[in-house]
Amino acid sequence: MRELALDDIEALAVGAWILGTGGGGSPYLGLLNMRWLYADGHRVELMSPLDLADEDWVAVVSNMGAPLIGQERLGDLRPYPCVLYDPRGIEAVVTKVPSWKWMERVSRKICVEMGSIASTCKAPRTGAEVKEWGIHFTTTKAIGIGHRVREARRRHKDPVAAILDEGHGKLLFRGKVGDVARRTTEGFLRGTATVEGLDDDRGSRLKLAFQNEWVVAWRDGAPIAMSPDLICVLDTVSGNAFGTETIRYGMRVTVVALPAPAVFLSPKGLQHVGPRAFGYDIEFNSVFA
Repeated sequence: MRELALDDIEALAVGAWILGTGGGGSPYLGLLNMRWLYADGHRVELMSPLDLADEDWVAVVSNMGAPLIGQERLGDLRPYPCVLYDPRGIEAVVTKVPSWKWMERVSRKICVEMGSIASTCKAPRTGAEVKEWGIHFTTTKAIGIGHRVREARRRHKDPVAAILDEGHGKLLFRGKVGDVARRTTEGFLRGTATVEGLDDDRGSRLKLAFQNEWVVAWRDGAPIAMSPDLICVLDTVSGNAFGTETIRYGMRVTVVALPAPAVFLSPKGLQHVGPRAFGYDIEFNSVFA
């Protein structure tokens, strides 16, 4: 177990928003809660998944309002229940579905009726399942990226360069947001954002499609990045992430790609999170190939 300092929590809020690739919602309110809890003497410990015993049970909890990548597709497709709860005290229980894909479809319908936000608790996983199927050390990775961004700001260095170095990423585009089109359908935030190039990218245009997260990026009509590679839209000056629900006209952005977890690059992984899984008839081609 490793006890997290408040500085780690601050870094986690920065890094998790970056790794969230536009989805998941801003961590700001959660950060405010954590600051209050730490001031009240509470502490959080971080446990390595490799320290779990095979027979341990691990709760799968989250807020819904964005896809739960890495959770709903963990392990096999056994029919397990899901419980949803909203701030007004409304509870819903999905007792049985044939697959995790159906679990998301049904729970999203409920989530929309709850006002598009709900806390969820899915069936627990064993330690063996987490060790075999989980995407490990993402919290540690987010903390590391957040620390690098915060350190770059303190030293008046380029935080985007720090993200690329820490995350082994690639720069895709710099520019100004020229247009955003958003719509909410079936519990997802879908749409596009257009970025007009600046600096070395002046004269070019980047189009970003999103379904809660950034899914595909086209430069002058040609696809240059796509899920499951992580497409991150960053504030050019601060390095903070922009979410698909917060990006606005006129923002100066830098678009980067970070490597996807290996499990997403497998044939089965691409079935779930490749571009065709989101309705785009594009053969996956990694930025890092």
